[in-house]
Amino acid sequence: MVLFVEYPKCTTCQKAKKWLDENGVEYTDRHIKEENPTFEELKKWHEESGLPLRKFFNTSGLLYKSMELKDKLPNMNEEEQLKLLATDGMLVKRPIAVSGKTVLVGFKPAEWEKLK
Repeated sequence: MVLFVEYPKCTTCQKAKKWLDENGVEYTDRHIKEENPTFEELKKWHEESGLPLRKFFNTSGLLYKSMELKDKLPNMNEEEQLKLLATDGMLVKRPIAVSGKTVLVGFKPAEWEKLK
C-alpha cells in the first residue's frame, strides 16, 4: 500500500492520483495541509529517498517565496531545515509517494513505475 501525500487543489497531485488510479496502484490518501508530515517522517523519507533535502521544499510555493527561503536555506543545517518543513505542509513539495523504502517526491510518471 502506497502512502500518497497530496494537496488536492494541486494540478500535479491530481495528475499523480489519476496515474495511480489508472495503473491500479492501491494507496492511502493524505491531505498535506490537514496532516502535515512530522519531523520524524520527513527525516526518514529524506534518508530513504536518497534525494538532497532541498528537493523536499516546494520552491514554487507562495510561502517559500514570502519567507525568502531561497536565501535562508543555504545557512541552515539539515535538522533546522527538517524542523522548518514540519511546521507547514505548504512548504513541502508534493505529491509524495511512500511505499516501503521507496520515496518519490514530485510526479514523474517514469519514476512512479516503481510503485506498480
